Amino acid sequence: MLKAEGLKKTYGSLPVLKGVDIEIHKGEVVSIVGASGAGKSTLLHILGTLDKPDAGKVEMNGKSIFGQSSRALSEFRNKNLGFVFQFHNLLPEFSAIENVMIPGLIAHRDEKEVKKRGYELLEILGLKERAEHKPSELSGGEQQRVAVARALINNPVMVFADEPSGNLDSNNARDLHELFFKLRNEFGQTFVIVTHNQELAAMTDRKIEIKDGRINGE
Repeated sequence: MLKAEGLKKTYGSLPVLKGVDIEIHKGEVVSIVGASGAGKSTLLHILGTLDKPDAGKVEMNGKSIFGQSSRALSEFRNKNLGFVFQFHNLLPEFSAIENVMIPGLIAHRDEKEVKKRGYELLEILGLKERAEHKPSELSGGEQQRVAVARALINNPVMVFADEPSGNLDSNNARDLHELFFKLRNEFGQTFVIVTHNQELAAMTDRKIEIKDGRINGE
């Protein structure tokens, strides 16, 4: 489903990725692990089209992702990919449902349809009663579940998560981890997760370790 070959990325004089090859298959929950500075987040951002490699290629379903205009790439990202970050990045002035709806509205989908789907997702994630609350009125775990609903609003084929439970206590982290597998089983989504959490990494279908800018073992 997603294939990258020969990915290289340097920041200034610091080589972060030194020729990474990786394949992600449909329906997998894959974790990317490694020490701080190993290149995990850089790899995730390139696979998710948030950053471009200096060398190498990324293909989704056989099509080159970076071989399109910036505008086409933005549209591709909005319609096909979802993102969950350590710091949920919710807009404080908007309610939970409004935050969830934003990617759908950016994609110019019908507002009523987007709102209906947003409420459905919040109900699935146990937040039906919190839909009209603003982020400041929600717990950390609730805010992160709103961020997950936002990532899913456009029915993406793949969801990228960068340290999604890094800002949560152990109970909320465990709930979030179990949620990823529930969503994969219900919606067939593919998850690529950068994490330091060994418990989460052990739960995933496959664990990929990055060491010194390369896939460990290659």
